[in-house]
Amino acid sequence: MFEAKKKQSKLSAAFSMFEVIFHMTAHSIRSTHTNALAAIVINMLQIVIMLAVFYLMFTVIGLRGSALRGDFLLYLMSGIFVFITNVKAMSAVAKSSGPTHPMMQHAPMNTFVAMVSSALGSLYIQILTISVVLAVYHIGFTPVTIYQPTQAFLMILLAWFNGVSIGLVFLALKPWLPQFTGIAQTIYTRANMIASGKMFVANSLPFYVIAMFAWNPLFHIVDQTRGFTFVNYNPHYTNWMYPLIFSVVFMLVGFMGENYSRKHVSASWAARQ
Repeated sequence: MFEAKKKQSKLSAAFSMFEVIFHMTAHSIRSTHTNALAAIVINMLQIVIMLAVFYLMFTVIGLRGSALRGDFLLYLMSGIFVFITNVKAMSAVAKSSGPTHPMMQHAPMNTFVAMVSSALGSLYIQILTISVVLAVYHIGFTPVTIYQPTQAFLMILLAWFNGVSIGLVFLALKPWLPQFTGIAQTIYTRANMIASGKMFVANSLPFYVIAMFAWNPLFHIVDQTRGFTFVNYNPHYTNWMYPLIFSVVFMLVGFMGENYSRKHVSASWAARQ
């Protein structure tokens, strides 16, 4: 009440916000576990378990021959890394602090900081996990060779950006339809177990099957990632521009929806979530 407010320059305000985002990102990383290292190990175990399940499934069913020429485990990793990064980013943003959260009562904190910190925390964990898994596989089993590593890494970032944009739409809907939003997130995650295309190669699919999955940005990202990972695979039916445009549009829609929800939300709504 009696606090004297100091005027800040735009540069000073930007640095102040970056500092808050940095601390909130560290908090979001530690929120899954009190030990940040344990959170990364748990995430790495999830990826390893998924790799083992898909490896056994492909081996038992006899679908290894339908994969790309090259390292079969790297083929599985290229799809699983993109899928996990996308889903974790979506979940992190959708579960970030909303306008009714008690943290929003503190002046430096706002919903934008909460969204950005959750998204960056998810990206940090996924990149570190992917790096550790690839390093262990490279050192302990067989050398890993990626045809275009920079472009493949950009596809990981695109998968993260796509997950953030979809999570932002879910975040905007959550104050109005909390139960529906939770169900929709589960459906999105489960559907992308198949619809993401991580289990098959787009070039080998018939046209009617491609038409069933072509709407999904993650399908394009997974296929493009494999095109940048393997020298002998050239994606013919996918491109990276579609998921980028899709993500930008959903990001704008999510920001508009979140802004509307923030202005009309009531503190009593928190009891429904």
